[in-house]
Amino acid sequence: MLLAGIIFIIAFVMTMTGRGGGNFYVITLALTGISMHQAATTGQFILIVSSLSASLFFGKKRTISWKLFFIIGIVTSIFAFLGGFFSDLITGRTLKYIFSALLFLSALLMLKPVKERTRKKSLLSWEIIFGDHIFLMDLKIALPATILSGFFAGMVGVSGGSFLVPLMVLACNVPMKIAVGTSTMMVSAIAFMGFLGHSASGHFDMRIALPLAVAGAIGGMLGSMKALKSRQRSLKLLFAITTLIASVIMIFNALMTK
Repeated sequence: MLLAGIIFIIAFVMTMTGRGGGNFYVITLALTGISMHQAATTGQFILIVSSLSASLFFGKKRTISWKLFFIIGIVTSIFAFLGGFFSDLITGRTLKYIFSALLFLSALLMLKPVKERTRKKSLLSWEIIFGDHIFLMDLKIALPATILSGFFAGMVGVSGGSFLVPLMVLACNVPMKIAVGTSTMMVSAIAFMGFLGHSASGHFDMRIALPLAVAGAIGGMLGSMKALKSRQRSLKLLFAITTLIASVIMIFNALMTK
């Protein structure tokens, strides 16, 4: 019950930033003594349920860009599966170090102010119109970033929201609330592919995952409602702070691992 309560709080806070909470799920489960590989698999199962719950509300409020979802989400999902499948090639302790470094970089990027800038169309750009907003995605930056994000997210058992939100906000000038809604929908697809990869390696225990997923679903729905009532600057700051906390906790956990 205590663990389910913690998962509920994580889902509520993390859904507000479009991340789903995969990194904190993995940290929480790993600190309870569950192996890193099983924690990664269980965390992704919780992500699937909680992010789908939140996406129902974001979709109703029209804060999900489906073009961004298909462009970024599909590529990331494929490489999340590969990352999950090949995760056995790297030790649990090494996965924790990789996880910490990527989270720290993501947090620093989100602390940077977003500057409005004009981009010119080219053969390697993609214009996306969403309501009153026009996004111009630079594919030579976005494509490698999505591939790496998906692979490492799947490998360490997170959704990739910690990397997808900065990608959309900083590289594509997407407003924070649209990035949060779109990222949350991507989280479900990416987590599902990473979950399949880990499950194929025999890391899943339904007895642990199912009750925690229920708590995550409730937290995800309430978090999505709160996100749309919050200021974009506050959401961006919350994203950076929680990501830095996750990075610090995981690096200490890795240092203490024998």
